[in-house]
Amino acid sequence: YEISCVTGVQTCALPIWSNKSVGYFLQCNGESESSSWSCNANAELRLYNQKDGTLFKRNISHLFYSKENDWGFSHFMNWADVLDPEKGFIKDDTVIFEVKVNADAPHGVSWDSKKHTGFVGLKNQGATCYMNSLLQVLYFTNLLRKAVYKMPTESDDSQKSVGLALQRVFHELQFLDKPVGTKKLTKSFGWETLDSFMQHDVQEFLRVLLDKLEVKMKKTCVEGTIPKLFEGKMLSYIRCKNVDYKSTRSESFYDIQLNIKGKKSIIESFQDYIQTETLDGDNKYDAGTFGLQDAEKGILFENFPPVLHLHLMRFQYDPVTDSSVKFNDRCEFPEVLDLAEYIQNADPASDNFKYRLHAVLVHSGDNNGGHYVVFINPLGDGRWCKFDDDVVSRCSKKEAILQNFGGDSEDTAAVRHCTNAYMLVYIQQSRLNDILAPVSDLDIPDALSSRLQEEKKLEAIRRKEKSEAYLYMTVKIVLEDAFFGHQGNDLFDSETAHTLEFRVKKASTLKELMVMLSEEMKIPVARMRPWPLNYRTNQTLRPTLEIGRASCRERV
Repeated sequence: YEISCVTGVQTCALPIWSNKSVGYFLQCNGESESSSWSCNANAELRLYNQKDGTLFKRNISHLFYSKENDWGFSHFMNWADVLDPEKGFIKDDTVIFEVKVNADAPHGVSWDSKKHTGFVGLKNQGATCYMNSLLQVLYFTNLLRKAVYKMPTESDDSQKSVGLALQRVFHELQFLDKPVGTKKLTKSFGWETLDSFMQHDVQEFLRVLLDKLEVKMKKTCVEGTIPKLFEGKMLSYIRCKNVDYKSTRSESFYDIQLNIKGKKSIIESFQDYIQTETLDGDNKYDAGTFGLQDAEKGILFENFPPVLHLHLMRFQYDPVTDSSVKFNDRCEFPEVLDLAEYIQNADPASDNFKYRLHAVLVHSGDNNGGHYVVFINPLGDGRWCKFDDDVVSRCSKKEAILQNFGGDSEDTAAVRHCTNAYMLVYIQQSRLNDILAPVSDLDIPDALSSRLQEEKKLEAIRRKEKSEAYLYMTVKIVLEDAFFGHQGNDLFDSETAHTLEFRVKKASTLKELMVMLSEEMKIPVARMRPWPLNYRTNQTLRPTLEIGRASCRERV
């Protein structure tokens, strides 16, 4: 019953017979001796009815790894039912088992994300999967990526510049074939401990990063890119019911927080967002010269930004338990979102209010922890990819959208109840080609490319030096000037004497050492007379055997 999965990890269905029942298990990577792999899979285990062509089926969802490489049912069906010809499952002494597997790309095995998808993932530092999801979303907002590349960072500190760090991450995501690290980026934020990552949530991180980029882009050729892409306008108003008085205030927003508790779809969430509130009784509105008045308070949208970030409020504070609670309510979201009815004086026939879904950020787990992944439609053509930290894989529209509504349904029967979308990214359909236009080498300034390439060269040299450090030793040289006029127990003052240090291969001969010293110190070998100095038991230095030309073949 061998199955070949898209993951390349071998799985097999294992029917187990007993006197009373049939057990049915799915095994993944059962022959592997490795202990570091894992693979998340949903499967439908089936028993075929040969009489009427129907299927008896049960679903499983499991994270397979070395210690739990099989999962299923010890009691899948009664043995007597399987053997009963009237039931239809057995015919000519043959029983037919089937299994349908839907598995993620595996972690801890040889999986080439670049080869399978054309994209690479981001390494997880331990608690940064939420950050990785957002970075991928921003990276695939191509117009933003072009602007980030054009930020002037030539004179920036390579350790402290957030702009340069983001340029580095984007550049590596675009050109490397392996997962990209983010330690330099988080270090530029001042986040150097695990607690630092856990103190921030997704929305806060996004706002902090966009604010920093907006400041960095001021007085440059890309000034205003952030508000042009992400800033919308809403109008808060209070309108008196019995007198002609109205108070309005225009406000900017970079994201919208939608209440999803008890809402069937984000359309209902939007309707709830603009719902008016009545101010009456003890809560009347002070209308100045008109006094206290009955009024209604509400919000109207003046315009939506080209890139719309929607935060689904799945995490809320519960005063009863004094903790955060996650809502797993089912809340549907469309692939194309029409927002015309939420804009005042909007032309319903205009395409400017139609938005196409670009990314779905998903959380699995509860309020105490969990895992974040993101599904992105990079080219806006309906071809989705799943970005799970360092692993990127192709996925279906059903996996990216339908299975992340939350709640229980036929579409999510094989998916954990607590896996659902918490943030959506929509792009204005009329601007889709502009915002997602390809990013080429010509969009990257030569100065930035040169700096990043030079960084790579220096890092390669440092890595090589570190890996070969055991092959070298340090030789310290004290010149004869240190001995002249010295009075004390030792031959010279070790604390004040000037020394020269040289990194020398341990395998070098004395002759090779002398030639190297001659070249470095500009002194002919014939005028050099080395004396080795050794520490005595009282920690004073004394020369031992004089090294002459006759012993040049000795090793240092």
